[in-house]
Amino acid sequence: MKLSRNLSIALIIIANIAIDQISKVYVRSTMTEGARGKIDVIGDYFQLIWVENEGAFLGMGSDMNPTLKLIFLLILPTIVLGYVIYYIVKTKTLDRLSLIAFCCIVGGGIANVFDRIVLGSVTDFFFIDLGWKLKTGIFNVADLSVTTGMIILIFSNFLSKKKKSTIKS
Repeated sequence: MKLSRNLSIALIIIANIAIDQISKVYVRSTMTEGARGKIDVIGDYFQLIWVENEGAFLGMGSDMNPTLKLIFLLILPTIVLGYVIYYIVKTKTLDRLSLIAFCCIVGGGIANVFDRIVLGSVTDFFFIDLGWKLKTGIFNVADLSVTTGMIILIFSNFLSKKKKSTIKS
């Protein structure tokens, strides 16, 4: 049985939101917030550290006044996410990889906006430190979805350009 395109879009977005929200509920119910509740998953290289992020990426904007937070962390992202959903539903020419990428981006974005609306902050808990300057800020599954979506989108764009240049040759 082949799923309709719009049902596939909805399922991918919902799966991204669900996995993120389940992971956050688990972290909030089983961990102690902050560095004292740190769990070493793979030594110092991969750790779980629960923090509540009141800003955006890497806490940027956490010190903004409430009106600016409302505009830049809730209203604008909601408008952008709405537009991307409209775009992927209406643009029937998107290749499968790009469609999956946009769905990951939207699912992760919705999950983090949901946290901001319901909790006033975003629950983050993954931390990777591979030494030297190869370390991340603390992030979550939604951030991973958005980042993965962006990487897939870049890869898909590269593939489609390569295909077009091969066809022209």
